[in-house]
Amino acid sequence: MIEFHDPTGASAQTVESYDLVFDMAANAEDKPTIGLLANGFADSERFLSLIGDAITARYPSVNLKLWNKGNASIPAPEGMLQEIRESCHAVVAAYGH
Repeated sequence: MIEFHDPTGASAQTVESYDLVFDMAANAEDKPTIGLLANGFADSERFLSLIGDAITARYPSVNLKLWNKGNASIPAPEGMLQEIRESCHAVVAAYGH
């Protein structure tokens, strides 16, 4: 018999639920804007472009905006984050490697 060990450890952080939700289906006619935030790793923009293609295939009326913070080892600049907050209904932040 084979037994598998789950390596997941206990979290030191308490799980906090939140209500950040954007319902694409309910808002599709409003031409929502979805931000795509690349972290600066090689191919992170390419990966998010493919994610964007999948989103627009399902929701053709969506507007996409792509940002690249340019350096994976730093937080996104506050100015960029402010621009994203002001112009997007939701954001996909992703890593490419």
